[in-house]
Order: sequence, then C-alpha cells, then structure tokens
Amino acid sequence: MSRRDRYYPRLIAWLRIALPIAALGLLSTLFLLSRDIDPTQSIPFSQGEIEERVREQRVTAPNFAGSTERGDFISLTASSAKLDPEDGDRFLAENLSAKIDLSGGASVEFNANQGEVNTSLQQARLIGGAVVTSSTGYRITTEELTTSLNVLNVTSTGPIQGTGPLGSFSAGRMQLESDSTSGHARLLFTNRVKLIYDPQNPGGKP
Repeated sequence: MSRRDRYYPRLIAWLRIALPIAALGLLSTLFLLSRDIDPTQSIPFSQGEIEERVREQRVTAPNFAGSTERGDFISLTASSAKLDPEDGDRFLAENLSAKIDLSGGASVEFNANQGEVNTSLQQARLIGGAVVTSSTGYRITTEELTTSLNVLNVTSTGPIQGTGPLGSFSAGRMQLESDSTSGHARLLFTNRVKLIYDPQNPGGKP
C-alpha cells in the first residue's frame, strides 16, 4: 500500500463537509420555498462564495484527530482549509488550532492565524503569531511551530518568549518531545535561555 493510499482516508475526513456545502447551493435552485421565507437567509453563503469554495476545494471547519504510540491524543481544527494546488498532500489552513492531550494527564494547546497540514509527512505548521498554552501554567509565543501528527514532537523554528510557574523566560528554540528514557513528555528550551525568576510562583512542572 502506497503512502498516498494510507492517508487517503484522512483526506476524505477533511473534505467530507465540502459536499454538503455544494449540495446546499444546488438544492436552493430545485426547491420552491415558502413565500414567507427569505431565500437569501436560508443559506449562510452567497452563490458566489459557494462556487468559490467548490472551485478551490475549500473545506469549512475541518478537523483531524489521531494518537501517538504512547497514547497522546492529537487533534487539529481550523476555520477553513483548501487543498494546495501545487501539492495534493498539503492543506492550507486559516486560524489553525492544535491540541495535545498527553497520556500523563496534562494538555497543551497551539493556535496560529495560518497553517499547513501535510498528510503525507504527517506534519503540521502553525504560522503567524503562534501561541502555546499548557494546563500546567505555561504560555509561550513564537512566529512558527512545527508539530508531528503521529509522534510527540513540537518544535519552534525561531525564538520564543513565555511565562510559566517559575517566571518569564525567553529562548532561541523550544521543543516538546517524549523523553527517550522515561517516555514522559518534556518541554525543552535551548539556545540563549533567559529566565526572570518570580519568587511568588515557586516550583511548577512543564
């Protein structure tokens, strides 16, 4: 079985909402509506918007869900996404959000204005002011993040700034990964790490 065949079901999951949107446009021309109903209010999109979405293969409110071998649950949502005309395995998304429910009980959320999801590489990029928040009290901002969809591996491609249980900090790079020895999730900061300690918030775990 080829890689494309393995990920074809996920492609269907992203596109499954496109057909109902197109059907709404067709049904609006087939059914006689009541005189008391304003036809322009019956469909949330104009005919031009529907035609544009179908032409661009745009999906409204797509979602993707999967899990890692160690039991971490990964989910992705977006306000809209469309297939990249130059790469059939890649979707270009608007307002992309990701959430990882770690097997240890904690959770981490990622949000960005734009993003890309590559079903062949099993990878997503969050672009344009990515924000990371964790259930353990961390909030981190960076311009771009890359996350795997089948293993626990989230990496910033540039500097980060954030706050956490110990205070505020900055670093040249951040990575959320699974510890090779214990298997537990760990959050690493490297490259010119700076921490301003806040004695009002002692302790804390990533």
